[in-house]
Amino acid sequence: MAHDHGHTPAAWVGSIIAFVGFCVAGAFMVLDSPIGFWAGMIVIAAGGVIGGAMRAAGMGQKPKRQILVNEG
Repeated sequence: MAHDHGHTPAAWVGSIIAFVGFCVAGAFMVLDSPIGFWAGMIVIAAGGVIGGAMRAAGMGQKPKRQILVNEG
């Protein structure tokens, strides 16, 4: 397994929040509660926003450096 598969705080937090949102939305879907379902969908969206904000704050994967080769 490669070392650069997104194992960063931003990726973990965003994924965990989205997972909780899916669980909430799924549970309220079974319970036939539209308000709870949409609350879960909002939590899913919040996971993406929070993960993106953490990435922008520098807690995501660092950009790779490219080596330029002069072939001339």
